[in-house]
Amino acid sequence: MNYKKLGRTGLKVSEICLGTMTFGEQVNEADAIKIIKSAIADGINFIDTADSYVDGRTEEIVGKALKDERNAVVLATKVGAWQSGPGINDAGLSRKHIMREVEDSLRRLETDYIDLYYAHKPDYSTPMEETLRAFDDLVHQGKVRYIACSNYRAFQLCEALWLSDVLNLARFDCIQTPYNLLTRDIEYELLPLCASQGVGVTIYNPLAGGLLTGKHDPSRPPQAGTRFTSKRLGDMYTSRYWTEKNFEAVTQLKKVAAEHKHSLTRFSLAWILNNATVTSVICGVTSLEQLKDNLGATEVKLSSKELTTGDEVWQKLVPARFLYGR
Repeated sequence: MNYKKLGRTGLKVSEICLGTMTFGEQVNEADAIKIIKSAIADGINFIDTADSYVDGRTEEIVGKALKDERNAVVLATKVGAWQSGPGINDAGLSRKHIMREVEDSLRRLETDYIDLYYAHKPDYSTPMEETLRAFDDLVHQGKVRYIACSNYRAFQLCEALWLSDVLNLARFDCIQTPYNLLTRDIEYELLPLCASQGVGVTIYNPLAGGLLTGKHDPSRPPQAGTRFTSKRLGDMYTSRYWTEKNFEAVTQLKKVAAEHKHSLTRFSLAWILNNATVTSVICGVTSLEQLKDNLGATEVKLSSKELTTGDEVWQKLVPARFLYGR
């Protein structure tokens, strides 16, 4: 396993991060705990979860699994994505909601601190300064070690970094964002911003919800037990990735991977790991077999020809066009 520093901090994390969104729904508690312990044994020291996953059930499972190994891992969780209760203030990134949710997450995770605490998505009704001051207080209280954001646009991350600088507040040291061979928009502004400002980058959806495993057939309904058939998120993933153009791209990429004796899964993950700005790739798995397969990507070294092929496929998906920045 390779390890990288998280942005400009001294924190070192494994380049493969274990995602847990499937735990408690697609994966039962016993199997989830086995996967977590196996991941740690294989050198993964970075685990990602969220307060909103399966209504908090996922955090509870992660807490049980880490009871004897808490200090061995960098534990990340999130706040502010979805409604966490019936009240008008049971959502978003207000001080009130953050302060309540962090206590609930700490209880479910059975820990007294969170290593990396994400603002799960932008809250357009709450001033950025209010969110950052609440996070800064949590850092000073010792309940959170580092803060981060997820799903923010480049201008929003830039605004947050500026506010932290001028107000002397803890800053976002990491951003979590979608990135894969079918979804590359962050290359234009967000990745260069992170590289210049020393912000770590963790990647979710590296396999496009499973489309980049090559196991799905566009002429048939999605397989049961996948992201596309999830009761909570199936519609979102289907609208996000299940398109004719994406399946055409997968066919081309699968052929290239096979020519170089790679599985499409490992090829897709290795392609992301080739990007120097990326800190860690979040791999959500439903079995030990999937975990082992994903870990194999760390040993794959892609040639310039393979990387070029990925670019060619992207140009077909999103033809070159004139952009405002030069």
